[in-house]
Parts: sequence; C-alpha cells; structure tokens
Amino acid sequence: MTKFSDLALDPRVLKAVAEAGYETPTPIQAQAIPHALEGKDVLGIAQTGTGKTASFTLPMITMLAKGRARARMPRSLVLCPTRELAAQVAENFDVYTKHLKLTKALLIGGVSFGEQDKLIDRGVDVLIATPGRLLDHFERGKLLLTGVQIMVVDEADRMLDMGFIPDIERIFSLTPFTRQTFFYSATMAPEIERITNAFLHAPARIEIARQATASETIEQQLIRIQPTRKDRGFSEKRAVLRALIQAEGEACTNAIVFCNRKMDVDVVAKSLKTHGFNAAPIHGDLDQSTRMKTLDGFRDGSIHLLIASDVAARGLDIPAVSHVFNFDVPTHPEDYVHRIGRTGRAGREGKAYTIAVPADDKYVAQIESLLKKPIPPGAAPEYEASPERPAREGRRSEERSRRPRRDTPPRPVAPHNETAPTEPLDVAKTVVEAQPAPAQEPKSPRKRTEKADRGERNERSERGEKSERSERGDKSDRRRGGSEPRRKDEQVVGMGDHMPDFLTRSFARRDSSAD
Repeated sequence: MTKFSDLALDPRVLKAVAEAGYETPTPIQAQAIPHALEGKDVLGIAQTGTGKTASFTLPMITMLAKGRARARMPRSLVLCPTRELAAQVAENFDVYTKHLKLTKALLIGGVSFGEQDKLIDRGVDVLIATPGRLLDHFERGKLLLTGVQIMVVDEADRMLDMGFIPDIERIFSLTPFTRQTFFYSATMAPEIERITNAFLHAPARIEIARQATASETIEQQLIRIQPTRKDRGFSEKRAVLRALIQAEGEACTNAIVFCNRKMDVDVVAKSLKTHGFNAAPIHGDLDQSTRMKTLDGFRDGSIHLLIASDVAARGLDIPAVSHVFNFDVPTHPEDYVHRIGRTGRAGREGKAYTIAVPADDKYVAQIESLLKKPIPPGAAPEYEASPERPAREGRRSEERSRRPRRDTPPRPVAPHNETAPTEPLDVAKTVVEAQPAPAQEPKSPRKRTEKADRGERNERSERGEKSERSERGDKSDRRRGGSEPRRKDEQVVGMGDHMPDFLTRSFARRDSSAD
C-alpha cells in the first residue's frame, strides 16, 4: 500500500502531513501527486470527499518551496467557486506549510480591499481567490498574473453552474501559456470538457470513480409524501423533517438540511428553532462574517443542524456530518451527489434522506438516471403538522370577514311581488324595483350606477346634450380648487343618502324628446 513517504514530497511537507494525522493517501492523491511533481497538467475526476484538495496542495507546496515571490505577482493561483471553499483551501495550506516560509493571500468577497491589497503588495506565493474578486483586483491594477507558474481550478462543474465559465476563460488568458494546470471536478459536463481541451496540454486524466456516483458508505432513502392540501405541502414537509430528525435520535449527531431557495432556508431554520432544535441558516445573502461564524459553530458542535442552500453543497470539508436531509429535491441531478457527499466522508458511514412531493417526480427521475439506479424508498414517519397559519389568501379573507363594516344606512329594496306603476316609469324606481330582493346583500351601488350611467350616455348622444358627468366634474373642481368654496350647509349631491339627479329622470321624457 502506498504511503505519503513514497510520493517524493518535500520532507517538511511530509512532516506536516504526519502531524496532521495522515499516513496513507487516498486513491486520487496517490495517482495525481506523482504526475503533478513531474510537471504535467492534471485532470482529476472524483466524487466529493475523496481528498482532491490535498492532491493539488501537497505537490504545489513542494514545487513552490524553492523560489521567491515578487510584489503583485503571485507564483500560483487557486480558483474556487465559493468563499467557504476558498477559505477551506487556505486552511489546508496553513496546515501543510507550517514548516515552510510560504506566503498566501485569500481574495474573497465580504472582506475589505485594503487588507487584501497589502498582502498582494508584499508578494505572495499562493493566491487563493474566487473569480469575481480576483478580476476586481486585476481591473484596479493591483494584481498581475504573468508570474503564475501553477494554476488550479477546483470544483469546475460548480463554476459552470454559477456562471463563472466566462471569467475562468478570461483568467486563463491572463496567465502564461507555460503554466502548469490542475483541473478538478466531480462531474464533467460538455462545457467543462471544452475548456479542458482548450487550456490543458496533454493532461494526465485521473478518474477515481464513475462520474456522478455517490459513496457506498452513504445509506440513501427517498421519503415520498402526499400533502393533504396543495397549499399545505411546505408546512407538512417541515413536519416530516422534524419527525425524521427525532426518529434518528442520538444517531443524528449533526446534520445539514439542504433547501433550493434562500428564503426557504430562513423559514426552515426558524421553524426548527421554534420547535426546540439547535439550528442555524447559511446562504449567499448573509454577510461573510456571519457565514464563517455559522460554519465554525457547526464544526465545533455548538450548532447541531445547519440549514443551507447549495453554497454548502460543494467542497466543504466537515468530516463528521452524520446525516444529510434534502428538504427540497435538487433541480440539477449533479447537486444531489454533492449534497449527500457531505456525509459518509473518509470512509465513515452516513445517512441521506430526501423528502419528495408529487411535483418532484421529474427531478427524482433525473437523479436516478444519473445514478443509474433507483433511490431506495423509505417509509414516511408518523408526523403531526403543527397548527400553521392559513394560506395568504385565506388569511386575507379571514381578516376581511373580521373587519368591522362601516355604519351605512340600509338600502331600500322593493318587495319582490310589487306590481309595476301605471304612471310614467321612473329610472330611479325601476333600478330598485325591477330587481328581486337578493338572498344575501343587494348589488353594489357602483354597478347599478354604471348601468344607469350607460343608459344616460345613450340618451345624451341622442339628444345632443352636454355630458352631465362633465358638469359634475366641473362643479367638483370649482369647489375643490376654484374661487367658490363649498358652503358648510351645502349638501353633497349624488353621494351618501342623496340620489343623483340623472337617476330621477323618467323614460316618458326621453321618449317625448326622441319623437
């Protein structure tokens, strides 16, 4: 069996590795490190949790042990898709370079440019960055990439998902053609394949496991539920999640709960805390200090449940995660592999539960197609949904029903069996009397006014009279802004208990004018 001492690493690196408690390299480390030390490009494809980070950090440190950094010109560059992953890579360098005098800088968002500029100005051997912040420094003229000897792209498929591929291509164009490139990914999409063909030179392809496979040490279960009502699906999924966590009992030492949306992360975390669970959210909208504090709390055990978006699905090395719960089925099948890969790391056993509703069937089918096997079904635990608030529309309806109504006088309604008058027909009486008494409330006065108003407009068009609506508007305008203010004792015509003038006209008058 191969040991780290057989890999021709710098003795100081081997000492740091031994102090960290590692003796035997993982398969990808055992195969990638010799090619890297020979100066070859490396294309590494391995499932998450197999030790990809050490497979490029250890040979990088060995090769950078000789030489000296120059101001604003880093000697090596490591690109990571997220701040958390970049910070984790930086921690690995701190562990393995403890006996060497190598400098590093971490360029991520959420940190002031000033502190990062100071590190770059002194010169760094290792520059670890996210693509956006790296280009920000370059465009400000604070950074030159012409001295990069080794370039690493970590979690390349996550870069693709996050839309960083144009930035990656630009960064490649800013580095020397003679650089050595390490390209690592858990899956190989066609776009990733295109980039490797364009920027890697005869790479040593190392594929430890079949692409997009989950570790055999992870016990997977698919929990299907049928919500009692469509608008209750979200709350019932939360109840199922609580029941699953409680059913695991002490076996669930800690867990990551994944949601598809950031807003759902906050809701689920708040719900769990309300029911007495020790939970905290983490997603991209939180500031960097809060995210790092939450991750540190999860690592040291002060936080039991980490409710996360896919920001925590890639690359984060938290080896002792016992459970993963997919509160939402991921819409991209590759994300399922990365999510459940947070547990069962380094040969440990882990459990992964996925909660699915009927609307998730198409996503489940895509995941099973990628895995080339079905996800084992699990029995839904008995749960009791907590009394939730009604749906938003239901709450509004309830509020309207509880809202006190205005004290308006009742509208007069003629008896249903009243006979028609013999005198000339009056429009006002007809509007009220011609309609039977409704079972609940009379029709809105607005609707009756609009009907009568349409009839009045027809009458005005036949007679050529001036629009009474305009007359009322003119009177209103004069009273509001003109020189004739309305007197206090003057009645408001057409509002409240008063009948508008046009409703008092009779059909007899209209007929005589038409003749």
